[in-house]
Amino acid sequence: MTETRAEPVEAAASLADEAYQRLLADILSARLIGGSVIQERRLADRLGVSRSPMRDALGRLEGQGLLTRNERGVLTVCVVSLPDYLNAMALRQLIEPEAVALACDHPWGEALASLDAMWRELADDPQPDLDFVWRFDDQLHETIARLSGNLFLWRTVRDMRRYTTIFERQTNMRRAKPGIDEHRAILDALREQDREKARSAMTFHLAHARESVLENY
Repeated sequence: MTETRAEPVEAAASLADEAYQRLLADILSARLIGGSVIQERRLADRLGVSRSPMRDALGRLEGQGLLTRNERGVLTVCVVSLPDYLNAMALRQLIEPEAVALACDHPWGEALASLDAMWRELADDPQPDLDFVWRFDDQLHETIARLSGNLFLWRTVRDMRRYTTIFERQTNMRRAKPGIDEHRAILDALREQDREKARSAMTFHLAHARESVLENY
C-alpha cells in the first residue's frame, strides 16, 4: 500500500523539478525577462504539466527570489537592477578567487578535460552559439565552486551568479566570446595547481566582466 501511494507523489515531484529546471533556464537566459507576469495555467499548458507541479515549481523559484510579487500581489519575474548586479558581482569578486584557489587542491581529471574540450570548441568557432557560450561559462564557474570543497561557498557563488547572469544576458555584449582569454588563464592555473596564479586569473576575469557590462549598459 505504501509503495502504491508513493508512486504518484514521486511522479509529481519529478514533474515539479522538471518544470522548475525549465523555468529557471528561461529566466537565466532572459527568455522570461524581468517584470514578466507569471501566468500559471499558460505555463503549465506550455510545459505539459498539471497546475500542482507547476505551483510547486513557482513556489520554489519565488523562495529563491527569482520570482517576486508586485504591489498588487501578482507573481512576476524578478527585475535585476544595476545596483543588484554590482552588489552580486562584488560578492563574487570576494569569494570566487578563494574558490578557485581551493579548487587547485582538487584532482580535476575528467572535469578539466571536459572544460578544455569545450573551451577549444568555443575558441575554434568564429561565431559560437550564444547558449553554448553561456553553458561553458556556467560549467566552468559551477565546477570551480563545487570543487572548492566548501558547500556554503558553492551555494553563494551559484546564487550570486544567477543574478549576474540574468543581468548580463539582458545586456548586449559586444564580444562574441566574452572572457575567452581569461577562462584559458584560469584553466591553465588549475592544471598547474597554482593557487596564486588561479586567484589572480579569476580576480582579473571578474573585474573585466564587470567593466564590460558597465561599458555596454
